[in-house]
Amino acid sequence: MSAVIIFWSLLAAQLMLVAAMGCTVYRLLVGPRAQDRVLATDALYLNSMLLLLTFGMRTGTIIYFEAALIIALLSFVGTVALAKFLMRGEVIE
Repeated sequence: MSAVIIFWSLLAAQLMLVAAMGCTVYRLLVGPRAQDRVLATDALYLNSMLLLLTFGMRTGTIIYFEAALIIALLSFVGTVALAKFLMRGEVIE
């Protein structure tokens, strides 16, 4: 009984994350300003990381968790670099 509930709840979470990724791709393509596109990119990174985590929970393999950790680290650095570029016009001083 418990395994069935976990299976269906993870499936529902994955479907909702895919829908959220679709919304962020729309904002990434249509966003009127560059700040909207940066936030959409960050949200897309976050949704993909969470989708990998749910895949890891469903399959029970550790490689998905490591990939999610790498995506989390790269997304933070990328978002900070893009925000600094939008504020100052250059990343490295």
